[in-house]
Amino acid sequence: MELKIDSEDLEQMLLKIEDSFDIRFETNELAHVRTYGEFCDAIKGKISLDHSEDCTTQQAFYKLREAITKSTETEKKEITPTTELAEIFPKKTRKNQIKTLEMNLGFKLSILRPPHFVTGFLAILLLASFIVLFIDWPYGLIGLGLSIGGFRISNKLGNELDVNTVRDLSEKMTREYYVKSRRNSKTMNKNEFDEILEDWFVNFLGVRKSELTREARLF
Repeated sequence: MELKIDSEDLEQMLLKIEDSFDIRFETNELAHVRTYGEFCDAIKGKISLDHSEDCTTQQAFYKLREAITKSTETEKKEITPTTELAEIFPKKTRKNQIKTLEMNLGFKLSILRPPHFVTGFLAILLLASFIVLFIDWPYGLIGLGLSIGGFRISNKLGNELDVNTVRDLSEKMTREYYVKSRRNSKTMNKNEFDEILEDWFVNFLGVRKSELTREARLF
């Protein structure tokens, strides 16, 4: 089975995985990798953290809960894994509170986005502008400029939450900031590794979990 993954998307995901586990690959170090199993083995072989049985998502939750109490007026006892983030971060103060939360955690969460109808409209405008380029290129260029500028502005001003609950955010932290989410940054729970790599392929590349066999070819 071939996963049919775009090589640029895979490279971008690899950079994020490197940041998450605090590792770095040399240029062409993964040139031999062709299958999902080989990719997982290469990542695992690069990590030199000591094994510890504790749960990283649980530790991420405690760190997140502590940071939320410092960033808002919410008390610890009010924060559970199922607590809705929209209840903690009301729209009027959301951007500033999320910014403060990120400062307290020490990393970007990237959980705010523009409304879907805005991105949908801009995507249609971008596609239409490409078509118009071949008919009336000045108007096509104007449309491209407006759509690209619109994406930048809407992403900067976006105020919609991209995750729903504290648990969702804890899992996102575990995936994207694994080392920083742990109490001891020199350790990892190696039993969690396979699931975390699966989450990357599912959430970042849109691959179905059932397709992720060791023999699945990446290209």
